[in-house]
Amino acid sequence: MELWELLSVRPGVTALVGGGGKTTAMYTLARELAMQGTVACTTTTHILPPSHMPVLDCADRGAVSAALAAHGCICLGALSPEGKLTAPAMPVEAFAPLADYVLVEADGSKRLPVKAHLPHEPVIPACAGSTIVLAGASGFGRPIREAVHRWERFCRLAGASPEMPVTAENLAAVLAAEGLGDAYFINQAETLSAMAEARRLAKLLLRPVFAGSLRGGIWECLS
Repeated sequence: MELWELLSVRPGVTALVGGGGKTTAMYTLARELAMQGTVACTTTTHILPPSHMPVLDCADRGAVSAALAAHGCICLGALSPEGKLTAPAMPVEAFAPLADYVLVEADGSKRLPVKAHLPHEPVIPACAGSTIVLAGASGFGRPIREAVHRWERFCRLAGASPEMPVTAENLAAVLAAEGLGDAYFINQAETLSAMAEARRLAKLLLRPVFAGSLRGGIWECLS
């Protein structure tokens, strides 16, 4: 089963938030969905630019439509001096009707596997039809201070100390308290112990939980 089928990605805007593999998930979904229709990838924060699709930054709907017709899958964003892409000149709401699928990386996590969110985060477009929260299984067992972006917030929500390890229980407490997303994907679950912890997490959450390895191309539904 392909990732888009597993996550039930539908035409329209899908936002990806959290940590532990958002960009990889977006580009994996883009590659798969390009077989179903036109795809536009973008960000409301910062992402690494893709090497396998054209990048545009313009406010011209005609140019975006032409690029989609020519290439099928494109990325919209403005190149920053640091070499990353930031939000494009055209807002998501303006170009979303031009593509069959729009994938938005709507969060930043400083390349850490787990993310807790401040009140102004994540930056999910109002037109998003669904939101998927990611977390990296590589964070399990590591001290919260080391594995979590916004670890202070994570500790407050979970009632934990910074030196405590990330566990299925405290991660579930944070995810439930934040109430973000329609489903969860636990990435980097590449060992038996990591998958066991992901299964424990799935039993603690009320929303669908999926797990696997995005880089390895393996995944499954846990709940």
